[in-house]
Amino acid sequence: MGEQAVSPDRAGTAVPTRSVSGGSRLCRAGRPPQLEAAKKAYHLACKEEKLAVTREMNSKTEQSVTPEQQKKLQDKVDKCKQDVQKTQEKYEKVLDEVGKTTPQYMEGMEQVFEQCQQFEEKRLVFLKEVLLDIKRHLNLAENSSYVHVYRELEQVIRGADAQDDLRWFRSTSGPGMPMNWPQFEEWNPDLPHATAKKEKQPKKAEGVALTNATGVLESTSQAGDRGSVSSYDRGQPYVTEWSDDESGNTFGGNEANGGANPFEDDAKGVRVRALYDYDGQEQDELSFKAGDELTKLGEEDEQGWCRGRLDSGQFGLYPANYVEAI
Repeated sequence: MGEQAVSPDRAGTAVPTRSVSGGSRLCRAGRPPQLEAAKKAYHLACKEEKLAVTREMNSKTEQSVTPEQQKKLQDKVDKCKQDVQKTQEKYEKVLDEVGKTTPQYMEGMEQVFEQCQQFEEKRLVFLKEVLLDIKRHLNLAENSSYVHVYRELEQVIRGADAQDDLRWFRSTSGPGMPMNWPQFEEWNPDLPHATAKKEKQPKKAEGVALTNATGVLESTSQAGDRGSVSSYDRGQPYVTEWSDDESGNTFGGNEANGGANPFEDDAKGVRVRALYDYDGQEQDELSFKAGDELTKLGEEDEQGWCRGRLDSGQFGLYPANYVEAI
């Protein structure tokens, strides 16, 4: 059975969404945390071994190192080599276990995917029926001048094939897509490790007011990947045009241009006192000493930063937990 939730669609209307129970559990089983932990332990052991070997080799050229110290360094090298051997065996064992569970994992994911396909097929069939019903209601006059237009509309709608769309989705985003199974990765000391830079500025809400559109059946596919075409786009296109007046635009003049400037002076700032010293690491960060007073100009974001102003007039960011309200 699936769990039903409510999420807003593009127009802002709350629509029900369905999630298949067991899907998240199977996703976690595809790449268990034990695999990442084993790989991390193996790479760390390799790093420790390299450092121990380097220290042991450097000690041979130093006159101040006693034989006892030399022996300790050699013992450290031997221990690190043993750790590398143990962690490598554990890493390979976990990989082997993941490989053994792959068929069961694929079978479970196949079942979950088929459930999702059944739900999606119902939606596609329902949409097709609704569009045909709309066509019948719009074609009230049976005017001969509109026969050709409605015939083309009916051909486009009837040309939609739910099974064809499901097969396409299966081959691009389902079990038929290319797989990337985990493989043994040798530790590389020269490989740089990228560090995620903290995001200190809150993202602005973005919105675009729709004023004109052409090709109602092709508008959805234009926002996605043009390399894959569904059955709705393969038929003869049905073209229509419309325009929204200004009263229907959900974005006002100021909002369409980004809204209020977040860096304007805030006359209602809160005075705070620094608890610790802080030296700004970047140009947009403030520097202050413990006991200094400044003005807090905004609430703390999800990254733990606040915007403030020093008494000198400088604006910038600072860690929210470095100050207290006066």
